Amino acid sequence: MTLPARSARKRATILSAGQQLFLANGYQGTSMDQVAATAAVSKQTVYKHFGEKRELLFAIVTDALDTTVGSFGERIAALADSADVEADLASLAGDYLRAVLDESVVQLRRLVIGEANRLPELARLYYQHAPQRTLAALSDAFGRLHQRGLLHAPQPSLAAEHFAFLVVGRPIDQALFDGAPKVLADLDVDTYARAGVDAFLAAYGPR
Repeated sequence: MTLPARSARKRATILSAGQQLFLANGYQGTSMDQVAATAAVSKQTVYKHFGEKRELLFAIVTDALDTTVGSFGERIAALADSADVEADLASLAGDYLRAVLDESVVQLRRLVIGEANRLPELARLYYQHAPQRTLAALSDAFGRLHQRGLLHAPQPSLAAEHFAFLVVGRPIDQALFDGAPKVLADLDVDTYARAGVDAFLAAYGPR
């Protein structure tokens, strides 16, 4: 028991150090020597857990997205059983917008976009684990709500796309250029998210 737990702690420390360095210096500007020094472990330990720098970056992206999107997916799934769709959509939209505007999420998105030409498989991984996964969960929930007569969404996947872009489309684009703190300083998240929900329900509310 002790060795696996210790190994897990070292892995988490390496992931944290790698993420810090990749976000600060970029993929090309970060070496495994730097990761080892920042994590206070030997270079051999880094290579034992992650065979190469590319593998470490993929693990960082996967872990970060599983943590963020995984817990949020449970919220979306629960929406299918909502008794107050308007209120629950508004709450979900506000939390969704805050999640995508978290500075670490924005920086990770920038990193992936910056490496998309060199590591197209990383870009695909990010898309599958974040936007595509979220849209699929929203589509499932909206399909269920349509069946219950609480939304009119005969094309739930299209409704999911409209909801996502009404809520986060402009802020996330601006955050990529200006940074999340600047966007959040100028944005009333709940009011903006609620406006997106109102527009969504005007199109997809029950008939």
